[in-house]
Amino acid sequence: LVFTEEDKYGLYSNLLFKYFLAEGVVCGHDLFVASAKEHPDNILRELPAPLLDDAYRKELGDEAAAVKSEDFQDSMKIAWRYQNLPKMEASPTTYTKFGHYYDISKKMSPELHQSVKCHSFYLHEELSFEPKMKAWNMNSGYARLLQSIQRIISQEGFDGSDPEKKQRNVLRIGIQSLGSVLWGDDICCSDTPEDPHSLTKFLYVLRGLLRKSLSACIITVPAHLIQNKAIMERVTNLSDMVVGLESFIGSERETNPLYKDYHGLVHVHQIPRLNSLICDVSDTKDLAFRLKRKLFTIERLHLPPDLSDTVSRASKQDLAGSAKLLSSGCGAMAIGKKHLDF
Repeated sequence: LVFTEEDKYGLYSNLLFKYFLAEGVVCGHDLFVASAKEHPDNILRELPAPLLDDAYRKELGDEAAAVKSEDFQDSMKIAWRYQNLPKMEASPTTYTKFGHYYDISKKMSPELHQSVKCHSFYLHEELSFEPKMKAWNMNSGYARLLQSIQRIISQEGFDGSDPEKKQRNVLRIGIQSLGSVLWGDDICCSDTPEDPHSLTKFLYVLRGLLRKSLSACIITVPAHLIQNKAIMERVTNLSDMVVGLESFIGSERETNPLYKDYHGLVHVHQIPRLNSLICDVSDTKDLAFRLKRKLFTIERLHLPPDLSDTVSRASKQDLAGSAKLLSSGCGAMAIGKKHLDF
């Protein structure tokens, strides 16, 4: 269960959500898409197109050439005593071919996403059938969604009930903006919601369904709207992986020279610890993302050298203050040469 805290305007979290579904299509997995905001059919139509290996290599080649020219220009300006220091690599890991790469400037062909079985759940259509249903002492929208997921898992054989009838496959579940007002939940509206436990109950039952079936789930939640931090603590504890996206749009970091190469930060709050007492803690804690012309990449955040002679003392102090906020991981050496692309 991957829990994604949406950025303030939901731009980048929505992109990450589509990457997860697109990877499912390319791998031939079944999809289950649930939303109360956007019709699942529209989401599937806007999935990014997969990049062939040759096209991706060309994309990286063009990018590497641009980086090399920038490095040459920087070397002309950098002080001689810094030139022989080891260069900071942007990638948090060594490069291995894992998954596929996607071109966000193009949409996936209809033939490709229609080649896999897709199940959809659009809350407004579901509520029009039986508007007054309530089960498990839970929000009506959540109860319907759980019933729908349970039905698909049992009917399609993802619970292993009939192994002779169905070949082994994986069900990818994507739930968009869970906990928002559109789902009929009031946790985003007040500090003391009338039903603060609906989301917790939903995740508890969903996690049980995921554990006993061949399925994986990604959920995006507008965490910045949830005022009650106790709810967020419970939700985090019920998830396997928790990732937060912080966009620079509308914040003071948008104009901060420290972050000029990036569009936002990635906060890894929790990573999976399945079948173990503790999880493996990565030494890379400072991650940032940027949206390029075709690729969405997540890179290690590192401090650029202060090359400008015209920077005022006040802005230099701001830069130093921002640098202190970063953890010690940003100064560590990385050995990879490629970007981590989702």
